[in-house]
Order: sequence, then structure tokens, then C-alpha cells
Amino acid sequence: MDRSVDAFAARAHAGPPKRLGQRYDAERFLPDPGNTVVCHLDLEAEGGRAVAAARAAMMALPGADRFLFTPLESLHMTVFEGVLDNRRVADAWPGWIERDASVEDVTEAMVARLAGFEGPGGFAVRVAAVRPGGLMLRGATDADEAVLWAWREALAKAFGYRQAEHDAYAFHMTFAYPVAWLSDDLVEVWEKGLARIGAALAAAAPVVPLHAPAFCRFADMTRFEELVGLG
Repeated sequence: MDRSVDAFAARAHAGPPKRLGQRYDAERFLPDPGNTVVCHLDLEAEGGRAVAAARAAMMALPGADRFLFTPLESLHMTVFEGVLDNRRVADAWPGWIERDASVEDVTEAMVARLAGFEGPGGFAVRVAAVRPGGLMLRGATDADEAVLWAWREALAKAFGYRQAEHDAYAFHMTFAYPVAWLSDDLVEVWEKGLARIGAALAAAAPVVPLHAPAFCRFADMTRFEELVGLG
């Protein structure tokens, strides 16, 4: 059985979730502006509806109030992490613009830089695992996985930086962020619940339908506004 739920158990932590109070609080998402390249979930496709059903099933699990769920319409897979206003470090901020530039200025400059960008091509993804925070994703085939990583390499050149964890990045689709840890009695409940959800989702959506990558800006984790289509 997948033991990933253990990472969300109270027994594994001495304090509250890391981003609580920064990106969100117990009731709402807080301002955390930035930009990013994502593929939005196609909610009109059958597979997109299956993902939405998996999210709803997760929200129905006992203890789901320990998580703050993002809006359904915001669901996406990040292809490349753009800048964050509160993360102005060398490996996550373009070297071609001042470190104290506003996120708005970086976003405007990136729109211009991406005007002639040509991506490495299309790809498909599948669910690799269902975790308390959402879905872990990977290329539907080895060829798709290679194209995904080609996108990250191409975008690292366009953005002008390469994060330290670039090669270890795990593609994912976030459903929710923890506001409190799961009590010990809920760990097994979530393990079994996520196993059921994962099996149903794999049967209903062997491929997760995504829109083409797009450069987006955001004010918080509730909406990612597409500015430049890259597909």
C-alpha cells in the first residue's frame, strides 16, 4: 500500500504545515503573486470529469477539513515554475532583470520573450499516484515523459534560470493544501480511500486531458490567467 499519507500525519510533524500563513490560512488563499507555465485540466472532456469526481471523492473523506481545496476551475499541471514575489533567489529569478523588479514587470517582459517561443511538441500524461494533496503525474509513455522534460529544458532557457531541484521535479496536479495534519486514526482511512479513488480514476481516465501549455499570471492559488499560449 502507498504510504504517502504518512507524510500528512500529525505524528510526523512537530509544527503546522510549512506554507500555512504564507500561501493560505485555515479558511482562504492569501495573496502570493507570481507567474508560471501550466496546462489547465480540460473539464469538458470525459477524463476531466473523472478527475473532478476524484477530487469530490477526496473532499468526502473523513478529515478532509484538514485541507483547503483549490477551485475546480483552477486545476492544472505545472510545466515550469515561474517567479514568485516571495522567492527572489538566484536560481528562481531571471538574471536578465533586476532582483527587486516587480512581478508585474517580470511578467510583462516574459510575455515579450515568449512571443516567438516554440515548444517541443505535444504530450499526454497519466496519473502515477493519488496523494492527499492531489495527483502525481507522469508522461503517458516514455516518449511523452521525454517531451515533458524537453519542455522544462526549453523553458529554463527562455526564463533564464534553472532551479536547484529542476531535475528532481515531480509533475503533479494540486487539489488541496494541508491546514492541519491528519490524526493517527485517519491515516489508514485515507490510505484505503485514496486507493479506491486511484483505482476508479485509472479506469475512467487512463490519460488525463490537459489543455496546451500556457504562460500565466496569478495573484493567489485560485486562478491562473493565461497570457501566452505555448502549444
